[in-house]
This record gives sequence, C-alpha cells and structure tokens, in this order.
Amino acid sequence: MHSKTIGFIGGGNMATSLIGGLVATSHDPDRILVTEPDEQRRDLLVSDHGVVALQDNAVLAAQADVIVLAVKPNIMASVLEEIRQPVQVRKPLIISIAAGIPLQRYRDLLGPGMPIVRSMPNTPALVRAGMTGAIMDAEQPGEVRKLATAVLAAAGEVRWFETDHDLDCLTAVSGSGPAYFFHLMECMQAGAERLGLSPEVARDLVLHTAYGAAKLALHDSASPAELRQRVTSPGGTTAKALDAFAAGDFPRVVDNAMQAVVQRAAEMSREN
Repeated sequence: MHSKTIGFIGGGNMATSLIGGLVATSHDPDRILVTEPDEQRRDLLVSDHGVVALQDNAVLAAQADVIVLAVKPNIMASVLEEIRQPVQVRKPLIISIAAGIPLQRYRDLLGPGMPIVRSMPNTPALVRAGMTGAIMDAEQPGEVRKLATAVLAAAGEVRWFETDHDLDCLTAVSGSGPAYFFHLMECMQAGAERLGLSPEVARDLVLHTAYGAAKLALHDSASPAELRQRVTSPGGTTAKALDAFAAGDFPRVVDNAMQAVVQRAAEMSREN
C-alpha cells in the first residue's frame, strides 16, 4: 500500500486521524494529497504531517489511487460531480467516511465500474483506537477490500459488513456508542461531585475506571455479564447500584436509544 497515492477530499478530524495513522506507519507523506477549504486547517495538515495540499478536487482525483471522501453529507453530491470525470478515467478506490449516504447513491453519482467502499468510523479514531465498519460491492476483487482495510486500519480496528442496513446497526453500537459512554461518565462525575469529591478527583476516578473496565473486557474472554457478576457481591454495594439501574429499566433505555439511532440513520439515507 505504501506505493499508493492517497487523496483526502476534506481535512477534518476523521481525515486528520487517518492521515496521522498513515504517516505513523511509514506511508510517504508526499503520496498523501489533501484538499481542504479551511486554510488554517490545511496549513496545519501540511506542517504537522508533510502532506501535499491541493486546491482542486478534480486535480486530486486525477492523481490518486485511493480517494477518501471526508466531507459533510450535504455537499457530497457536488463533490462527486466535480470528480466524476477524472475518476471514470483512473478508476481509483473510493472510500467514503460520510454518514447517511447509501452505497447506491455513490454508484449513481460516480457512474459504473467504480470500486466504492462506504465506511462508518467513530471518534476514538482520533486517538487511533477507532472501530470502523465498512461495506462494498460483493463483486469487487479481494484486493479492493485489502487496500481499503489498510487505509481505514490507520485509525483502529475495521470490520466488514454486507448491507447499508448493517452499517445503520453498527452506527447504533460503535458509531454513536462513544457518546453513550461519555454520557455515563458525565453522569458518574456529576454524582461523585454531589457526594463531595472535587471535580478533578471525580474526573480522574471516572476516566480511569472506564479505561480499566474497557481494558479488562478486551483482555478477558468472559462476557460483560460475567465480568459484572464477578464484581457484584450479593447484598453488597455494587448490587445496590445495579438494583437502582434495574428500577429505572436501564436495559430498555439503552435498547430504545439504539433503536432510535437505526431509525434516524435510515431516515438520513432516504434524505440523501
């Protein structure tokens, strides 16, 4: 993959995380092209990573072996119109990291015969601890999947799925999931402060507890339910806390939240 020229249309946070990961794994920054309308952000990418900044999306598309579409969904159609002609000549791999646009929409706007991957990263990609889901046309050769995996893995783990609906479901878990954990941490910190702990101590305790719990779950083959049971003594303090969660029907709250994500993701696909 290091011989490939990778072009990023859009230089926001997700694109920056992928660029940083690629450079950190020895991809030649001279082979990373970026178009980004925000001059300050563009200059920062050049100074931090040594990438090549371009002004024109079509010029980038004419040079890249891989194009990462990292723009907002509301301008995606205009961007695809800009690059349609050069990509039809060169046939680069197209990887979208934009939310809410079904795979068929890219096919319609870019024309036939294009290798296209739709992906859904999450914000931990910013610290190269992301979880990205991806789909592509089944008839594309294995080399396409291998190349897309190598690019997306610069920001963390990659899992492949079959349909747009699969990505909607993934969005409810890993796409939006970081916000669920952040909200729980937010609530725990607020509760700790109400108990009398300082904001600094409360934050430190909550963040290290969350980090430790996640690390333990990753390194232990036991299920989350088993891990929960191990720390819950009958009649003890943790049991009382979990009783309070159950009284508020915590599992139903989580399920309702995830169903709402899938519903909204489907709505966004129809809108785009």
